[in-house]
Amino acid sequence: MKKTIILTLSISLFTIGIASAQIIPSFSFGVKGGLNYTAFPSNGIFNNSNRAGYLAGFWARVGGLGFNFQPELYLTSKNINVKADDNSAENKAKFTSIDVPLLLGGKIGAFGLGGRFYAGPVLSFAVDKNQSVGDATSDATRLNYKSANYGIQVGAGVDIKSFSVDLRYEGGLNKIAYGNDNSHTRVNVFSLALAYKLFSL
Repeated sequence: MKKTIILTLSISLFTIGIASAQIIPSFSFGVKGGLNYTAFPSNGIFNNSNRAGYLAGFWARVGGLGFNFQPELYLTSKNINVKADDNSAENKAKFTSIDVPLLLGGKIGAFGLGGRFYAGPVLSFAVDKNQSVGDATSDATRLNYKSANYGIQVGAGVDIKSFSVDLRYEGGLNKIAYGNDNSHTRVNVFSLALAYKLFSL
């Protein structure tokens, strides 16, 4: 009888703890960094081989009722080798941007350990000879959508206490120019990042 009462009480407390963790609104903020792998499809003019790039920046998370909204702001470099089909020219192309994912997701788990899943749009503000990192960051923080490239991110991750590891796929929605005026393509990016929670409320 005592064992039954103790087991029932333990299950009740565990259920209440999980429900409270999911219902009470929370806020977290942290840093992240990682590597990406950019896929630029060949277009009949150039034969593109993919190279690794990087990303580094910040994330925030507002959650409640088992769901969360996670905006991010980070600097990213997407790299490829561009080679003409006739082997007449070869060049390394580098695309640097300030990226702003606006993700919706949920979490499975409790007590600092769990899995996450999320999806949402991402805006990319180019950093190039005509726009500095500061200008691109200003466009991003003001969400100057007219100067942005657009994409969709989907991904999943694992939380271990204050650390998170996530794997994402990003598919471009609009075409960007490279190489010459006749070369346009949609960007596809795979990324693996490590995040650290600085504080939470």
